Amino acid sequence: MTLKIANHPCFNDASRHKFGRIHLPVAPKCNIQCNYCSRKFDCMNENRPGVTSKVLSPQQAVYYLDQALTLSPNIAVVGIAGPGDPFANPDETMETLRLVRAKYPEMLLCLATNGLELLPFIDELAELQVSHVTITINAIDPAIGAEVYAWVRYNKKMYRDIDAARLLIKNQLESLKRLKEVGITAKVNSIIIPGVNDMHVIAVASKVAELGADILNCLPYYNTRETVFENLAEPSAEMVKEIQRATSEFLPKMKHCARCRADAVGIIGDINTEAMMQKLAEAAALPKNPADSRPYIAVSSIEGVLINQHLGEADRFLIYGMEDSGQCILVDSRTAPAAGGGQLRWEELADSLNDCRALLVNGAGDSPKKVMKDKGIEVMVIEGVIEEAIYGVFTGQDLKHLMKSSQIHACGSSCSGTGGGCG
Repeated sequence: MTLKIANHPCFNDASRHKFGRIHLPVAPKCNIQCNYCSRKFDCMNENRPGVTSKVLSPQQAVYYLDQALTLSPNIAVVGIAGPGDPFANPDETMETLRLVRAKYPEMLLCLATNGLELLPFIDELAELQVSHVTITINAIDPAIGAEVYAWVRYNKKMYRDIDAARLLIKNQLESLKRLKEVGITAKVNSIIIPGVNDMHVIAVASKVAELGADILNCLPYYNTRETVFENLAEPSAEMVKEIQRATSEFLPKMKHCARCRADAVGIIGDINTEAMMQKLAEAAALPKNPADSRPYIAVSSIEGVLINQHLGEADRFLIYGMEDSGQCILVDSRTAPAAGGGQLRWEELADSLNDCRALLVNGAGDSPKKVMKDKGIEVMVIEGVIEEAIYGVFTGQDLKHLMKSSQIHACGSSCSGTGGGCG
């Protein structure tokens, strides 16, 4: 089947008033920290990359796409643009693309990435007929890149300053070259940052054109609070216009970019409707795989009032359900497997909780969390009153205020900028 490439509203100005796009927010973690970026959820007044109201699993994302198409049947493109980076979350990203391609073979698929970890996945992207990929390249000179990026996390190792920029730029340019070798349309975004890279964007345009990029989007830096650049003024309209004119000698320009959110949906420039956001919240409240019958939530608690027990210390788990009236009720108490046994213990626990969509605990190690995730159970490390927490999970509410501090500053919520939680 031949995909209708011309229907992509971001790459074809003639299509943007007729065809819509949807961004599926399945990629919360990021592998770099840009000095202009802050990722915060649930702020509907901010229309910028890195912002979303909910994060979905791949299966939830397909359920949401089904619902979104009933409200906005002109959606022609499914994209993944964060709220972190798609390839800091490769399992979720690739599974989402596979599921969407299998169910909607005619749909255009696209990605927006910083390019750090893109290269190993390009061949499969081509096999899945991902037609468009955007890489944000703000510098090709590592000295300038070092001013833009606070850190890069790659292969579980932290890089800072010029080493971080050098690694990122190398991977970006290699990925761009490979994208063109496999026939994927490539757009390059360059953020115009006054006093940092504004005089350098022309060099970026020249280099990416040499490597075969199809289109360039020079867009103005957006001033965001709680970032390194929060006191930096945005570029003037005259500066942006002049840079776009100068770089147009190398590549065609995208001039209708709306700096879309990671959960953007519909026609470019339109605000997400309340009905659409309700569908997003509905999807986020479902089990990670909506096809599963998982009507319950498990909780570890010492006395049955607060979530105040570490997963490894629990000798029993309280099981809660929700009645049609919206009332949360205790339906069972299940004995925990005996201590010891390593991974087998956690697999036994997962089997005993196979009708639970989530497990709420006060602490948990990486090994049990992975086993639970593989079995379709989300382990949520939070603290507070059981009733409030389980009601929030059942109804898809934001529970950041209940998350322990180590969880709040993990990438995908409010990034601390240290890089310790990324990867």
